Amino acid sequence: MATILENSRVRVAQALAEELLGGCGDRWRHTIGVAHRAEELSATVEPGERDALVVAAWLHDIGYSPAALDTGFHPLDGARYLDRHGWPRRIVALVAHHSGAEPVAAVRGLGEQLNSYPDERSLVTDALAYADQTVGPQGQRLPIRQRLAEALARHGAGSPQARAHAVREPRLLAIAERVERRLAELVSAQAPSSQAADNRRATPR
Repeated sequence: MATILENSRVRVAQALAEELLGGCGDRWRHTIGVAHRAEELSATVEPGERDALVVAAWLHDIGYSPAALDTGFHPLDGARYLDRHGWPRRIVALVAHHSGAEPVAAVRGLGEQLNSYPDERSLVTDALAYADQTVGPQGQRLPIRQRLAEALARHGAGSPQARAHAVREPRLLAIAERVERRLAELVSAQAPSSQAADNRRATPR
């Protein structure tokens, strides 16, 4: 059976992300890592939502590309680029609001512009944020608290990210808790069937 990463809409998103970020070194490595992490987390969302999650994961950081540069705030710039190029409104909005963008936008004076795109606050936005916040800048896996600390240190104490941190961090940690709870529930739900299969194999015939 084909994986989500092999779906046609996902392949188009991957190709666009590579076109815009493929020469950006760590940013591209991070994007690849987030997309693969999103596919792993896709079990936490409804089957019909899984490709939207992975599409948004590929596209979440395209606002860093010089081709998308507008306000200098990458979630908004990425969303505007996609909007200009006719991408579905939902994908545009997922990119705009990824990983708790709203508090940072407010600090930067871009809250009204960001909120022209709806924030759906759903299982998909949770999984997208968790994928982004558990993959480091070189594409490596990181615990969420370590990732938040790394980003804060990288951006600096006076950055918009630092000024929004008191609002943004609790939101992201709450998202992580929800996603990890869903993952644990999925493991628990699968355990009885796995145990039953083991028991059947162990029963003498």
